[in-house]
Amino acid sequence: MKLKLEMIKRDIAGETYLVPIGEAAHSYNGLFALTEVAGFIWDRIPDAVSESDLVNAVLEVYEVDRATAEKDIKEFLGKLREMGIME
Repeated sequence: MKLKLEMIKRDIAGETYLVPIGEAAHSYNGLFALTEVAGFIWDRIPDAVSESDLVNAVLEVYEVDRATAEKDIKEFLGKLREMGIME
């Protein structure tokens, strides 16, 4: 899995955000708020080969059923692709 735009994850006042840097800072003005699970997934995207890798990582840490994890990850990755952040 590959990210197209440079973003860094930052915790600000108890909330987690993606902050555009480099060229992404020219395209996006503002921060992107993440839930706890979205931040967890974000941290694992660079090392994941497939969505299944992310699902398995979530299932190891969070008490959620596979169907819900798959749906939520697909939705999150879809948003990243829609915004041009991820291939």
